[in-house]
Amino acid sequence: MTWNIRHQGSPRSIEGLTVAQVVDGLQDGLWEATDEVMGPNDANWVALENHPQFADLAMDLEAAQPKHYDDETRLDMNPLIDVCLVLLIFFILTTSYAALQKVLELPGITSKKLEGHVAITNDKVKDLMVKVNVRHENGKSVIRVEDTVVEPEGLVTALGGFYRPDKRKKTDILLDADLTVDWGTIVLIQDAAKGAGMERVHFLDTSSVPVPIK
Repeated sequence: MTWNIRHQGSPRSIEGLTVAQVVDGLQDGLWEATDEVMGPNDANWVALENHPQFADLAMDLEAAQPKHYDDETRLDMNPLIDVCLVLLIFFILTTSYAALQKVLELPGITSKKLEGHVAITNDKVKDLMVKVNVRHENGKSVIRVEDTVVEPEGLVTALGGFYRPDKRKKTDILLDADLTVDWGTIVLIQDAAKGAGMERVHFLDTSSVPVPIK
């Protein structure tokens, strides 16, 4: 006695199965309760869940193993939220630093800090240093190298023109900046000095306190 089985409404079927094979296929998930079976005494195709031979088994399996289908329309927002939080923290830190940089002023040097240092003579200033003057004019910092106005992007080139390491001349910078100049401009000049190969930056009126370029 053989049995035939097919998926619901399919024109193709599998023939020559035994009852045990149909039961095994149903238990293993090869067949669903809605798939159709035809026995040796059946005139028409009958769903497994409606056939008296398999109805109880199909009902038990369907109740014990409910099917779950992935919802492809669901969007996981957790990675997007994580990225947004990281960007928010980055923008907060950047904005805070930019605002802080605007209010920082050039720190002063007290007379106490000058104790124990040797003053640099005018001759050494003339022989070894490039004079850089910074003043706050018309709402912005104006940089002059040896009395010539230089834009920030051309500062490295301008300082490099005075650098003469072979003759031990112009290896330092004498920086004259008033307290209205923001600290960011001072750092810019120090970076440019390093890029031009200068060794130290000295501040006017505190020229005995050299600031090494790190």
